[in-house]
Amino acid sequence: METVINSLRFFSLEAVDYFSRPEVLFQLGLTLLLLLFSRPVATRLRYSLEAQARTIKGRPEILRLIVIGLRRLKWAVFVVFLGLSIVAIQVVGWPAQYQIIYSVTLLALAWLLISLLSNILRNRFIARVIALIVWTYVALTILGVAEETAQLLDSAGFTIGSTRISVLLLLRSITFLGATLWFAVAFGNSLEKRIQRSKDLNASLKVLIGKMLKMSLIFVALLAGVSAIGIDLTAFTVFSGAIGVGLGFGLQRVVSNFISGIIILADSSIKPGDTITVGETFGWIRELRARFVSVVTRDGREFLIPNEDFITLQVINWSFSDDLVRLDIPFGVSYQSDPHEVTRLAIEAAAGVNRVVQSPMPVCWMTTFGESSLDFLLRFWIRDPQSGLTNIKGQVLLALWDTFKENGVQIPYPHREVYIHNPETKP
Repeated sequence: METVINSLRFFSLEAVDYFSRPEVLFQLGLTLLLLLFSRPVATRLRYSLEAQARTIKGRPEILRLIVIGLRRLKWAVFVVFLGLSIVAIQVVGWPAQYQIIYSVTLLALAWLLISLLSNILRNRFIARVIALIVWTYVALTILGVAEETAQLLDSAGFTIGSTRISVLLLLRSITFLGATLWFAVAFGNSLEKRIQRSKDLNASLKVLIGKMLKMSLIFVALLAGVSAIGIDLTAFTVFSGAIGVGLGFGLQRVVSNFISGIIILADSSIKPGDTITVGETFGWIRELRARFVSVVTRDGREFLIPNEDFITLQVINWSFSDDLVRLDIPFGVSYQSDPHEVTRLAIEAAAGVNRVVQSPMPVCWMTTFGESSLDFLLRFWIRDPQSGLTNIKGQVLLALWDTFKENGVQIPYPHREVYIHNPETKP
């Protein structure tokens, strides 16, 4: 205990003696002054550069780079001021040792470059955390205490079997695994986008190949990261039993949806853009995911339907093998109408609606002699069921009404006549 106290006392005396030197006080004061002075200078420069940036039109990439640079303009000005001060000290020749300003310059320059490069990441929180970790390592290296810090972090830990787990190992694992997984995800997303632009593959194969490549890259990156850290992969066999129990009890539906998604993509039963009906949900598929299918309805709602439902439930795919969809409209006319003329007018009315295709042409058939009307069935085809079915039926019905009204075709409605026999007379 006495030795520790003496060591601390010696260190404090050395620190007081060092920081009381004129050249040290001068460097500390100059650094603080330059830091305070760099803020107003950077503010004025920012206003001027922002005014010039507003004149750039149609170049979002350049504008994004300018915005990133303007956010760190204070540090850039600070680094420039520190560099100029080093040049001035070398010209004047005092102080002879300017290690403090030189170290601060390197630290500020490292922070500026690292913070600029970290903007590759879209998530600002993750970008700041990574920038702080990398800068801390660079700062320890610049100050010459990286090895001592590593030994200190490695001493704080414990041993499990033949594996030594320390704070240093955890930090290295988190950093290295995070970097490899981020690279795998970013590279996988890039490959997936390239595959989506391919014209030689259908929509289902594009999604299947993209998802499988992305998952394979993540798996390989995870294994490579664990091996590079120095963890024996055979140690993970201990957790195989726990994983099996988890799959048996808690992850059944997750695994079922994942496997169902692979089956859906492999057999191409549904694909992005298809118009489907699942239960009471009618809409078109926007995206196929590993766990669910995104279905957008006509009212703008987006349903995330589990992949398992597309395997176990009845699914109506309106555009599975052909994008043609047939719609039927029954109607009736009075017995005074000519059925041949009614058939011709109905076909012309349906063919005049924009969404009704001309090949195959609409057809109209007389189906039966009703109690009070001649009953017909009008059939027509469309190619865009995702645009709605009720609205196109309504348009065809309005076209029928207008055509029948112009040509004097009557649409009957039921009449009820009540006959009263032997009415009672009041006395």
